[in-house]
Amino acid sequence: MRKSGSELIGSINLRPFVESLIAIFVGFLIGGIVLLAFGYNPFEAYYWLFQGALGSTRGIASTLKYATPIMLTALTFAIGTRTGIFNIGAEGSFYFGAIAAVIFTNIWPNMWFGLAMGMLLGALWALPAAVLKVYRGVHEVISTIMLNWIGWFFVLWLIVGPYANPNDPNKTIRIPVEARMPEIGYGLSIAIIFAVLASVLTYFLLWHTTTGFGMRASGMNERAARYAGMNPKRAVMWSFLIGGLLSGLGGAMKIMGEGPTYAISQGGANIYGFGFDGIGVSLVGRNHPLGIILAALFFGMLRAGTALMQAEAQVPLEIIKVIQGIIVITVAVPSLYDLVKKAFHRGAAQ
Repeated sequence: MRKSGSELIGSINLRPFVESLIAIFVGFLIGGIVLLAFGYNPFEAYYWLFQGALGSTRGIASTLKYATPIMLTALTFAIGTRTGIFNIGAEGSFYFGAIAAVIFTNIWPNMWFGLAMGMLLGALWALPAAVLKVYRGVHEVISTIMLNWIGWFFVLWLIVGPYANPNDPNKTIRIPVEARMPEIGYGLSIAIIFAVLASVLTYFLLWHTTTGFGMRASGMNERAARYAGMNPKRAVMWSFLIGGLLSGLGGAMKIMGEGPTYAISQGGANIYGFGFDGIGVSLVGRNHPLGIILAALFFGMLRAGTALMQAEAQVPLEIIKVIQGIIVITVAVPSLYDLVKKAFHRGAAQ
């Protein structure tokens, strides 16, 4: 029997959304107290934060640009969480997606080829952790941390060695013009459209396909999923590979869609940390692909508004980072609580 519109609205669980709104308010409140403690006006500081992020076309473009890569790395963590694993390997796959874009677009200057190779190398870098988890029982936190560092130093070697720009020692060779992602304006490319589409497709995969149902069932109770005829090991493999693919895509789009550099900087500063930021975005988005879209925009807003908050409200960058950290931690608390509670119940059930 088909439900009416009012019945459908009534069946939607609004509790996570309300909890997140309350957490955001509390985070800004605590941040305001810290600003007062250091002698700054919180109303002025927050005004310039929102003005810098949402008060102009350029600010909105900056917010969306910052949100794009962390949206994809957040999906990697969320997929792992839904499958019952704590995959923090998005960072390493992101590095390989970025360097793949540099390498392969200079072989064939085509945007789709660069994105495809970024996805492929991202997934391949996730494969060792998947194999170690499934066949040897190695905990994914240990393996992914180690692989992140291995990937980081290997990609650094590629940046300063084979793919260094001979005409500019501050970056790698550039993405060819033919392979760059079309720009929408103010440094924002169509990568944001790809990121939102990836989030929607991930939601469809997890909630509307047999494979996704098996992944979520394995994450809730591995033993019950096995008794129901599902294969938890296959679910874990899919989780790692799809997550690596998404983070690799994020790394490729970061380099192919952000001018004017279109290259990886020496030291890898413009590709570092997006995998770790994605964990926070996923937690704020309650590990739900559609929630991650909003959470990534929230993170992008915090990043984009920094410059005006610092310039106009005279708040030092160090204090701004503290405020941002307080807000993010506060907003992530409800999701962390849910994650710990599910892990406890899963362990008890097994």
